[in-house]
Amino acid sequence: MEQYEPDRLSAAQLAAMRRSLTNGRGALTRRSLLRASGVGALAVGGTLGLGGCGIPPAKREGQGPAATDHSAKEKRLAFSNWTQYIDVSDDEKRRPTLEAFTRRTGIAVAYTEDINDNVEFFGKIKPQLAAGQDTGRDLICVTDWLAARIIRLGWAQRLDPANLPHAYANLAPQFRRPDWDPGRVHSYPWTGISTVIAYNAKATGGRRVDSVTQLLDDPKLKGRVAFLSEMRDTVGMTLLDMGKDPGKVTPADYDAAIGRLRKGVETKQIRRFTGNDYTADLSKGDIAACLAWAGDLIQLQADNPDIKFAIPAAGYLTSTDNLLVPAGARHKANAERLIDYYYEPPVAARLAAYINYVCPVDGVREELARIDPAMAANTLILPDRAMAAKSHAFRSLTGEEETAFEEKFAKLIGA
Repeated sequence: MEQYEPDRLSAAQLAAMRRSLTNGRGALTRRSLLRASGVGALAVGGTLGLGGCGIPPAKREGQGPAATDHSAKEKRLAFSNWTQYIDVSDDEKRRPTLEAFTRRTGIAVAYTEDINDNVEFFGKIKPQLAAGQDTGRDLICVTDWLAARIIRLGWAQRLDPANLPHAYANLAPQFRRPDWDPGRVHSYPWTGISTVIAYNAKATGGRRVDSVTQLLDDPKLKGRVAFLSEMRDTVGMTLLDMGKDPGKVTPADYDAAIGRLRKGVETKQIRRFTGNDYTADLSKGDIAACLAWAGDLIQLQADNPDIKFAIPAAGYLTSTDNLLVPAGARHKANAERLIDYYYEPPVAARLAAYINYVCPVDGVREELARIDPAMAANTLILPDRAMAAKSHAFRSLTGEEETAFEEKFAKLIGA
């Protein structure tokens, strides 16, 4: 019998995955650094193909199979999340927002920090999902590319808007319409992650750096510029600078962006392409300016006041980590109540104050200001309207596009 192996990985895709897991987003810890992403649909293909003979996906398209919901009789749910991705007490023995949810609803939450990267986690749950079995989890938090994959395969349950009044009302506009889940039928974001421009003001002589054009063309920055080794971030930001929308990127647009970046390599304007290791070089001033992940900058600025950031006039890239109810989950309504709870502004503010990522919930500024006025004013956590309007997402790619794009990017960065 034939083995089901979707989207077998090319050599370039495997290399991209290794970059991400070694020193890119996949290597970063929560709260202080950023999460695994950027390898797109490539990371869930051949290396994680189903090992059983002739096991097909539950469904190729559409919503996941409806499971019998035991929420009314079983006041509990199981929630899998990343490490250090929820608020904890000062003594690190309690999770205040989860405990408050249980006191209010009577629903006990079995909270497990068992997601270290998207690829590894998907490997854990994929055989059960493919076989139509309960994974033992009622709520999971995965990055947008994996959320898209799970939804496309029919392994995520459709959410009931009646159980999500706060989420429906308070979801920030910039997160409402991802191309992989229009209208957020199956998912709600836990956090957003932004790619922006960072610079060391001491290393630039006090000059502001606020565009990809400046990174690529300013002779005073020559040899002291870094771009990211994650394809979507680097190419997406370059596309925006060229007046192209990453959400509608064509092969011709992509080639043009690669050509522009290649010129920066050939002229030695670009020092190197980095993963999370740019943080040390930026702090020291060896890198004067670079593309950076916003979650890093909040931490870096706390230690070094010379670290600044800028949102290019052309826009910036945003991605998300997302809450899904897997197919077969026993406690869907309980999971929906927990999703909705984290979209209440006071609760969302407490979470944002601890993890310091982009909060996807409208109406939290006043609540966050009561906790920490500086955080409430920080647009890396709460984008203002002008910043939110400049947010863009890289569109979903087919397997063929992913292969072609990653091969060209690998050649560019010498991977």
